[in-house]
Amino acid sequence: MIINVSTIDDPRLDAYARLTEVQLRNKLEPEKGMFIAESSKVIERAIAGGMQPLSLLMEEKFLPGMQPIIEQIKQRYLDFDLPVFILPHGELKQLTGFELTRGALGAFRRPIAASVEEVCRDARRVAVLEDITNHTNVGAIFRSAAALGIDAVLVTQACYDPLYRRAVRVSMGTVFQVPWARIGADSGATGAGSWAHDGIPLLHSLGFKTAALALSDDSVSIDDPQLASEDRLALVLGTEGDGLASSTIANCDYTVRIPMAHGVDSLNVAAASAVAFWELRAK
Repeated sequence: MIINVSTIDDPRLDAYARLTEVQLRNKLEPEKGMFIAESSKVIERAIAGGMQPLSLLMEEKFLPGMQPIIEQIKQRYLDFDLPVFILPHGELKQLTGFELTRGALGAFRRPIAASVEEVCRDARRVAVLEDITNHTNVGAIFRSAAALGIDAVLVTQACYDPLYRRAVRVSMGTVFQVPWARIGADSGATGAGSWAHDGIPLLHSLGFKTAALALSDDSVSIDDPQLASEDRLALVLGTEGDGLASSTIANCDYTVRIPMAHGVDSLNVAAASAVAFWELRAK
């Protein structure tokens, strides 16, 4: 269903133009939650990942290129007449804040949250993101996880939402390819590293050894053969600057460092994740 709209003030565009990320998540009524995907590639990966589309928004010039995706949605959801909003160039640029060069925006229903047990059932390598509060880093870590063989990602309660618009965009839609879940969300504990009180014992019960990536006097090098020999391994990554909580490091089975040269003390967490994922991939 093609719908021409002349202004971003149209209330049918609220999901794109006026709802905050918190409102899109809709914590009080999760079944009504949404997220926004940007670009044809990301929209395509969202659909392939089983995400349910609610509408699309684009300039008219992008409609022919998006037609295969629209047809794919129609075939998958036979009883749903997908609204495709067409907005003038100037209005769309005002909405996004930048030139949209890859086709469209898509509003999708948020999936039902998975449990740690579900996403880890067949996993051998998982990443745990402790309180990472940068959407770009979250998205980049997911992209590396998808490319480098990480089977699942676990995010703590304070970690930024992987379905935040920027995180989705930076990940290039790989957030829909790598299973993920919140860990430690039901513990009731608060503060840095509080997830680990219940989260690390849960990982142990699922057969995982835990490896904290941190600078420490008793850390082992990332190329230590013992790490590679672990059948199931959870790699725990901390936020930029502060790193992992001391209590998290103390409760992990290993503390792991990436050897550095030229006096560099550490890498950005997204870069460090890529190195760790590659080196410690399941073999």
